[in-house]
Amino acid sequence: MINKLNSFVFEYIRFIEMLGVLMRIFSFSLVSWMGPESPFMFVWAFNTTDAVILSWCSILKKDSAYTLLNVFWIMVGVVGMLRASHFSVIDVKTALLHLITQTLALFS
Repeated sequence: MINKLNSFVFEYIRFIEMLGVLMRIFSFSLVSWMGPESPFMFVWAFNTTDAVILSWCSILKKDSAYTLLNVFWIMVGVVGMLRASHFSVIDVKTALLHLITQTLALFS
């Protein structure tokens, strides 16, 4: 299953990367234009989704710097979503541990 998904992403990688970049531009533009009235949970979720897309592409391209940057953005996005939803510190630690575990599983 994952091999089929990877093949699909690799076949359309230029389009998928452009989609991720446009998503990131849109989410930051939304915050820039709307300021404090922007829908922060939506922006964090949207930005984290584009980070997942761009991370996947960079992993397939074996671009370590770009992978590191976008995996970092995934972690920032998860923290942002947790803060926007008012989770407790224990919930944040649990979620981060889960994210780190999943990220390490991705590379193994």
